[in-house]
Amino acid sequence: METLDKFDIAILQELQNDGRLTNAELAQRVGLSAAPCWRRVRALEEEGFISGYRADINREKIGLGVLAFVRLDADRNSGDVTRSMENAIRGIPEVISCHYISGSGTFELQVVSRDLNHFSQFARDVLLNLPNVKDLHTSFSLGEVKSGTALPLSHLLGKSIDTAPKKRT
Repeated sequence: METLDKFDIAILQELQNDGRLTNAELAQRVGLSAAPCWRRVRALEEEGFISGYRADINREKIGLGVLAFVRLDADRNSGDVTRSMENAIRGIPEVISCHYISGSGTFELQVVSRDLNHFSQFARDVLLNLPNVKDLHTSFSLGEVKSGTALPLSHLLGKSIDTAPKKRT
């Protein structure tokens, strides 16, 4: 099994910071020539370390000023019923994140909305009508301290990560 080396980790870090880097810019930043850098990026994509590229959009600039954290309690927690809830939640664009959780509740959702009135209507019309919902508990963000999707990578330095057996150059 292969491991992530310092170049792979550097590539991941740089692409998290700026996914629009050209291959030449990326290669220069991580200390590789263009061709090996490109091969490594392709291998990281193919092996699933890089799952996609996207633009981070400021939700407030596009009129989504409310961010709510919603804990959904299921009436029953059986496999088929839970899968039915999961499938329904996946189809709701206002739900930007959903986690199956331990402790009290079944799912923790992050929901965006234009304002409190729209959220209230959405909760009544959509969330409470999801299959198997017993109750919902909502908390609202009063201000964002930190937001982002960049993952810490420092724990990878000096450690091995098993990957698909592919030769990198």
